[in-house]
Amino acid sequence: MRNLVRLPTLFVTLGLIFGGTVGAQNQPSEEEIIRMAEEIHKGIVRLPNYGVFDNLSFAIQGNTVVLEGYASRPTLKDSAERVALRVKGVEEVLNNIEVLPNSSFDDELRANVYVNIYGHPSLSRLNPNRGTPLFQSLIRREFGITNDPPPGNHPIHIIVKNGNVTLEGVVRTEGQRTIAGIQAGATAGVFSVTNDLVVPSELDQ
Repeated sequence: MRNLVRLPTLFVTLGLIFGGTVGAQNQPSEEEIIRMAEEIHKGIVRLPNYGVFDNLSFAIQGNTVVLEGYASRPTLKDSAERVALRVKGVEEVLNNIEVLPNSSFDDELRANVYVNIYGHPSLSRLNPNRGTPLFQSLIRREFGITNDPPPGNHPIHIIVKNGNVTLEGVVRTEGQRTIAGIQAGATAGVFSVTNDLVVPSELDQ
């Protein structure tokens, strides 16, 4: 039997699937799995190349960690694997993280969706970079927002793939979830929006 568990954090939610036969020979105990999960989670969210345009999850199956999700930059896929491999008890990592296309069109959409969501009056308080919804650094102007994403812990992660947008993360209210979806869909050039944002009450279900 497999149970979906979400670590309690407002800003990033990583799905943890506890698999394997707990207590069997050569299998980690439930306490060891929890410890491994917490270390992996902490390591990933602290990666400097993990940001608002990425969304990762992982499963723990015995001594194997399965990485899933989307990375806007190729370096994140390798970084997440290194984090998992450094955790005591992990013997193997299956890295299924998908690196998103290197597209100037998607890069522009990321910037515009970010401004539309985090610049909205009802959502601006969720922006860790308060003051302006998007500061145009020299690096960002030269290489795009994908290579220089806004820093800080963002509760709404914006995944863009070939013009299609998926919103991931945790927001405080149903109203915030609805507004974020509307703002993403109202962005010029967006083909479709999948709103997978959740509110805290749903995490306990």
